[in-house]
Amino acid sequence: MLKLGAIGLCWFLGVGCVASVQADDKPGILLYRYVDSRGVTVLDRQGVPAEYSGKGYEVLNQRGRVIQVVPPAPTADQAREAQAAAQAAKVQADADAQLLHLYSGVSDVDRARTRKLAELDGLISVAQGNIQNLAAQQAALQGQAADQERAGRQVPQNLIDQMNDVRDQQQNLKVDILRYQTARQQADAEFAQDRARLKQLLAQ
Repeated sequence: MLKLGAIGLCWFLGVGCVASVQADDKPGILLYRYVDSRGVTVLDRQGVPAEYSGKGYEVLNQRGRVIQVVPPAPTADQAREAQAAAQAAKVQADADAQLLHLYSGVSDVDRARTRKLAELDGLISVAQGNIQNLAAQQAALQGQAADQERAGRQVPQNLIDQMNDVRDQQQNLKVDILRYQTARQQADAEFAQDRARLKQLLAQ
């Protein structure tokens, strides 16, 4: 009787132990671990107070296993960086869509580059030709002014105005040539970038 009683007691205790473990594993019973304002790590069944939730916390089961990690809320600088990154990604996506709309292949980019550079080269050539023509006019006007001076006469104002006008036109054309040359370099670089990016997009 005593032996049977002992066995029965052990069986009863064993069932009780299993029930206890099962109770600890109930998914509804959670612990929240966070750090308070004093730097102390706190375990709380009720949740995380609002003043600490923004700093991040962990959710544990009854065995102490971490089942969820809530990261700290981003700082103002981090939020701005994330917004800037998202905006940059959108700009890039729009640029990629436009690139795919304009060109079906890298050969299209090459043809467009050739046309654009030829157009700018033509503008530069015309401006250089106009400068040469103005230089010839300038030389002729200066010759007329020299003739007046050799004859002992004052150079007429209208002749001086013409020489000044021709000089100004030459200067303006030189500025135009510099602008065309800069535009040519920029266009060449942009077409190279477009070609490389389009090649990447088509390979994806």
